[in-house]
Amino acid sequence: MSRPLVVIPTYNERESLADTVARVRANVPDASVLVVDDASPDGTGELADRLAASDPLVQVLHRSAKNGLGGAYLEAFDWALERGFDPIVQLDADGSHLPEQLPRLLDRLEGRADAAPPADLVIGSRWVEGGSIENWPRHRELLSKWGSAYARIMLRLDTRDATAGYRAFRAAALRRIRLEDVHTRGYGFQVDMLWHAREAGLVIAEVPVTFVERTRGRSKMSPAIVLEAILRVTVWGLRSRFGRRRGGGAEARGDGSARRRSHA
Repeated sequence: MSRPLVVIPTYNERESLADTVARVRANVPDASVLVVDDASPDGTGELADRLAASDPLVQVLHRSAKNGLGGAYLEAFDWALERGFDPIVQLDADGSHLPEQLPRLLDRLEGRADAAPPADLVIGSRWVEGGSIENWPRHRELLSKWGSAYARIMLRLDTRDATAGYRAFRAAALRRIRLEDVHTRGYGFQVDMLWHAREAGLVIAEVPVTFVERTRGRSKMSPAIVLEAILRVTVWGLRSRFGRRRGGGAEARGDGSARRRSHA
């Protein structure tokens, strides 16, 4: 029996969270929501607890500090797999990923869309036909397209939107990826997961979505984060081309710490 889970990482998203959770619950009523809060100083975690108290399908995983988007998702994946959720969805808290479009990702995952076969991973894509963005400046659009193109070239990926964060996984697919080998914690996490998915032989599909620039709160993106992701992709690409595989040590992790398991 399907038990979909939508994972929403948060850090200072008090202005957007309640609306995003309500829209998820309205558009996929059987989906549970897991809010993963990184000790937000603006009270996001406390708001998430209130939402969970009023809805049994909303739960909260509290982390002790701001330790990266990738770390939040990896802990959430462990949490979800331990509890038998399937499929598992990544969704931003700020409203940029439209919950109204979530059914199209789930339909494609199950093979209900356009007579397409089931997929292991479905990506909500801005850069396939029918995909779009709203309220982005031109320079940011070009940077995103360039980043996806660079990742495709360096890592020999077929996915058009390699950096997209709106994703739906089958639980079995996450197990095949070997999450213990995914060490990126920052912006490059999305590319890292996609590369692992490709290396694991997963069926990866893209569906068009509309990405909407946030209207509340502040973006966590910065030039330093983008530069880090570019450097990581470059290193991975060179290693794959010249025969050196990524290791699992602290240097590869980039944060010097092992993954932690947390419970709501």
